[in-house]
Amino acid sequence: MSHNPIRPWRNIERRRSRKIHVGSVAVGGDAPISVQTMTNTLTTDVKATIAQVQACAEAGADIVRVSVPDEASSKALKEIVRESPVPIVADIHFHYKRAIESAEAGAGCLRINPGNIGDETRVKEVIRAARDHGCSIRIGVNAGSLERHLLEKYGEPCPEAMIESGLDHIRILQDNDFFEFKISCKASDVFLAAAAYQGLADATDAPIHLGITEAGGLTSGTIKSAIGLGNLLWMGIGDTVRVSLSADPVEEVKVGFEILKSLGLRHRGVNIISCPSCARQGFDVIRTVEALEKRLEHIKTPMSLSIIGCVVNGPGEALMTDVGFTGGGAGSGMVYLAGKQSHKLSNDEMIEHIVEQVEKKAEELEAQKAGAQAAE
Repeated sequence: MSHNPIRPWRNIERRRSRKIHVGSVAVGGDAPISVQTMTNTLTTDVKATIAQVQACAEAGADIVRVSVPDEASSKALKEIVRESPVPIVADIHFHYKRAIESAEAGAGCLRINPGNIGDETRVKEVIRAARDHGCSIRIGVNAGSLERHLLEKYGEPCPEAMIESGLDHIRILQDNDFFEFKISCKASDVFLAAAAYQGLADATDAPIHLGITEAGGLTSGTIKSAIGLGNLLWMGIGDTVRVSLSADPVEEVKVGFEILKSLGLRHRGVNIISCPSCARQGFDVIRTVEALEKRLEHIKTPMSLSIIGCVVNGPGEALMTDVGFTGGGAGSGMVYLAGKQSHKLSNDEMIEHIVEQVEKKAEELEAQKAGAQAAE
């Protein structure tokens, strides 16, 4: 909320990690927590993949991952990287040569899975390619594909096995004087993933890529991710996030930002605070919020908007938002600007007027930001 001071009880003390780069995007250290997603088009369908990357970038994605399962895909990656507005991570499984080809194609980062990339000799070749082409590396530990010797040692996927897998590969990279890496330890089980991430956070200063893998569909996956990632982020763990949903990758980006916004860790676009509606509502809250979410998608400036159906909580919520509307009676309600009552408004004019007020406020905030930057 732009006009309110930051309250100390809202602050999250982030874990201290090393800063690396995925292309032009800093990850770790004091860099903002970045939001990632992954394309689900055929990588060899270059036109479709580029279109999806661009849509994800427009939704706010800082980084986009692309699967590279075969040589044709690594060849296609070169054009995808060239046309992408954001850094591209090459997702590699089984075939270490695809990682080398992806580095040559210009990927900003190579994601390798310790459970299936091969022995240390192959990892060293990937390290050499990453160093030669300025790539970073993500060590991607996954509970569903742990190394056989660890499964035999521990009997099943468990936090200790995941942590050991990650630390083994960290050792390989560090023994080869390579430190431009981050790490993830994903599982579909929230408790397993959270315990593994906490252990890794204590054991290494590497930037951490957060994710609950194979979380499910849009609703169930969002809830599972919000619980798993939200708790870790609240603890200060996490430098970049990817929400895994069986849904459009754009939705993953939106959910990722909403999780970060709810914790005050990233601010982008309009944060709509709205009531669930009840018999007291002075207008159709649900349809109004649905319409405003669509109409305000183009706003990138961080700001807050309250849409409350009646005067029970409406005035109080409006005091803490940039723009607000509280339902009243006789087909009208009250508009609030910067936390203060401004003017009455007919329900029939509400959506258009609120969009105008939000756009106007966004312009003011951008002008203030530009002025502050010029003063520096």
